[in-house]
Amino acid sequence: MTSEHGHAAHHDGPHAHHDGPHAHHDGSHGRHDGPHARHGGSHDDAGQAELLDLDAEVLATHLADITARLPLTAPPRRIVDLGSGTGAGTFALLDRFPDAHVTAVDSSAGHLALLREKARTRGLDGRVHTVQADLDADAWPDLGRPELVWASASMHHLARPGHALRAVRELLPPGGVFALVELAGFPRFLPSHAPADRPGLEERAHAATDRFHAEHVPHRGADWGPMLTAAGFDVEDERTITVTVDGTAGDAVGRYALRSLERIRGAAAPALDAADLAALEALLDESGPHSITRRDDLAVRTERTVWTARRP
Repeated sequence: MTSEHGHAAHHDGPHAHHDGPHAHHDGSHGRHDGPHARHGGSHDDAGQAELLDLDAEVLATHLADITARLPLTAPPRRIVDLGSGTGAGTFALLDRFPDAHVTAVDSSAGHLALLREKARTRGLDGRVHTVQADLDADAWPDLGRPELVWASASMHHLARPGHALRAVRELLPPGGVFALVELAGFPRFLPSHAPADRPGLEERAHAATDRFHAEHVPHRGADWGPMLTAAGFDVEDERTITVTVDGTAGDAVGRYALRSLERIRGAAAPALDAADLAALEALLDESGPHSITRRDDLAVRTERTVWTARRP
């Protein structure tokens, strides 16, 4: 289920918007900052792709709700998905707008190859075009003239977000819409009393990664409203959505929890004591009796915030 808190545009207070499904960078700074941060190496790329796919599967209904609420005057025919990953947003947008064509942009060739394969499997390859690009580059490749630009959990990874926002504005025609989605960090999965030997372990791990991200990902948690306004957009809406998914719905939640905790272990480990590390390793041991995938009390708990802005 989702519960929603709508806000008027132009809020100036800080928000806790963090990592999400389509992080753009390829890991040159060794980041471990969210379920979808990119890191180097084919093995890591494959693990990242699995996590992207689990995120898309578990939160599919929520993503469909976001696309249904976009303030569009007419269904878009041309869409650009910035930081597309393996295609969660791309396919949600194609489902929502059956006459649209999506250009998926990402820095990972491997993820774009997986996206193209999914498009072929679904019979959608004629409606998808992929572009490998670095959104921090001075000049972007030709991405056409889309009526809608979508960026889900990718913008906070950019070194020059102001530059990217201005580039998005130039992509859009007057009246075109930019939808910017950010996720409030890694979802939480465990109840507060778990695990039994180290209650609160998950929150301590998140606190450790928050300190890591404050140094390495300075735009994590940013309020994008003022930056969108500075880039020349009219910000029409800011909406924070609280997401809860019952873990009994299927084994995907257990796998999602496992891969997510694996992802933050590297950043959290230096700040955790020996007992917490041992408990974390027990949760991540898929063959062990305390594996997180064996628990029946999991739930996905997170927040996403959506800014919708229009080019005047």
